[in-house]
Amino acid sequence: MKKYINKLLVICTLLILSASCENDAILTTLKEVSFSGPIEASPNTVVLSTDNENESVVTISWPAVVYPVNAPVSYAIQFDVASDTIGATAWEKSVRVEAGEEVLSKSFLGTDLNKMAIKLGLPVDVAGKMVVRVESTLDRKIYSKAIALTVTPFAKQVVFGQIYMPGSYQDWDINTAAALDAVSSGIYQGYVTFPETKGLGFKFNTERNWAQFYGADANGNLMDHSDTDFQIAAPGSYQMTVNLNTLKWTAVAFSWGVVGDATDGGWDNSTNMSYDHQLKIWKFKGALKVGNVKFRLNNAWTINYGPKNNDEGKVYLDNPGAHYISEAGTYEIIFSIQEKDPTTGIYPATAIYTVKKI
Repeated sequence: MKKYINKLLVICTLLILSASCENDAILTTLKEVSFSGPIEASPNTVVLSTDNENESVVTISWPAVVYPVNAPVSYAIQFDVASDTIGATAWEKSVRVEAGEEVLSKSFLGTDLNKMAIKLGLPVDVAGKMVVRVESTLDRKIYSKAIALTVTPFAKQVVFGQIYMPGSYQDWDINTAAALDAVSSGIYQGYVTFPETKGLGFKFNTERNWAQFYGADANGNLMDHSDTDFQIAAPGSYQMTVNLNTLKWTAVAFSWGVVGDATDGGWDNSTNMSYDHQLKIWKFKGALKVGNVKFRLNNAWTINYGPKNNDEGKVYLDNPGAHYISEAGTYEIIFSIQEKDPTTGIYPATAIYTVKKI
């Protein structure tokens, strides 16, 4: 009997050792992984201006990181200033840009690099130092050594002026037509909602009269005093951009929406709000259930706002809070937000709203 007990102990020991070896095979975090070489910035000195804001001005490249796991590796790039990369809060204030899976370089337009430089506090029209590192992610995060990038940012000139957009959406009344504000020399931008109950035609006027206006040419571009209306593709809310330098226009679907378990779309699908171009506010009117609502842009969580409580009437960027609807019924919700900063491209920290049962 003792002989069989000893054999059983040997078998158990072998099984335990075997299991231990199998577990070691998947404990990849015990194996050292690193960037095989330095990352590079080409060029490493960039002077930014309006001349190159829409051009690729710098490319960050890096060697592949080989993990002991056969799966796609994700990369991201972090930009910061040297003083914020030391201590307990190192890199917490960095600007992080996703690069993608299995890519080894990313290029940046002048306008994007300029926004990052100003956000990080580099003075305009002065050469300043940024530091850059690459983040690699699979079963853990690995960081490259940081490199220096010299950047001279610039301040975009503030421009003023408006053009106007009469159309079927507001019964062609030039006095109440949406105003598109100048965002650059000869370029105008604004928001318009085309209701399902109205037509889709419109024109552009340089004044609140019909002395001068633009209609469509044979290709849909701007033509002085053309009787042919421009046409939007479908009802909805849009960000309209008009370039009087090139005589072209674009319409991009754009809408703030309410989202939450108090809405029909729940937490997965926003209910679009409509834009009041005269009051410059976004509105929702409809049925809500008992539950929560908050606000997000273009049916995505990238830009979202939530309140800290039901009483303040203020919402905060990326705040996890929501407004609680305690009684089901028909409600009107109004959301008012300032434009994002034209220099940094960042949305404001707060916005205001009201919720009213009707």
